Amino acid sequence: MEHSVRSIDATISYEIDGDPQAPALLLINSIGSTRNMWARQMPAFTTRYRVIRYDARGHGQSSAPRGPYTLDQLGQDALAILDDIGAPAAHVCGLSLGGITALWLGLNAAPRVRGLVLANTAARIGAVEMWTERIALVHQKGMSAVADLAMERWFTAAFRERDPETVHAFRTMVQNCPPDGYLGCCAALRDADLRDSISSITAPTLLIASSADTATPPEGLEFIRARVNGARLVTLNSAHLSNVECAEEFTDAVLGFLKEL
Repeated sequence: MEHSVRSIDATISYEIDGDPQAPALLLINSIGSTRNMWARQMPAFTTRYRVIRYDARGHGQSSAPRGPYTLDQLGQDALAILDDIGAPAAHVCGLSLGGITALWLGLNAAPRVRGLVLANTAARIGAVEMWTERIALVHQKGMSAVADLAMERWFTAAFRERDPETVHAFRTMVQNCPPDGYLGCCAALRDADLRDSISSITAPTLLIASSADTATPPEGLEFIRARVNGARLVTLNSAHLSNVECAEEFTDAVLGFLKEL
């Protein structure tokens, strides 16, 4: 069932699956995608958790106010959902944009975070110049150009050849992302830098990197591992969307980690 909550200047759309009495698990999507990116994890996750998926502001069924957005806003959106469902705390799993949003929650709302899974992300994603170029690309050529670029980064060539149907579905997802929402989140990523703060993370943390990820290379997650006490790092054989290309391994890693908490 779909729900929505007002957060600052946006309406955030979310849905809940699983046992209402089970521990809460909040999933946060990557830039350009929607909450449907987690479809491969849902059968297993919902057997153990009350799973909350939502569309980041500017994406999917959430509203897309004109940006720029900030990482603080994205983090507050996640907290608004937890408040709306009456969850004092949750496990938080995010990928890419969702990963740095989860990292923000671990830093700024530590009592609300039981466990952190940070996948294919970094404390600083990309460079200012890269995001400036991406913003210009959207203005000049629209979301189709971004969708083509994303598929090359999100999936290895082998996966694109093996599963063109999935690649087409994700390309359509990016193509349909509201330009204002995508641009707003590009600005948030352009400006976000948590590198000087991450050593204060106290939540148990699992890091998931991908060997062929050019968008958020493994070095960014190794940087976090070296600074977050007790953080574990798993590396999968995929490109950026490890939860899709290596769905079974990703799911097993997350469930194995959370089971110990």
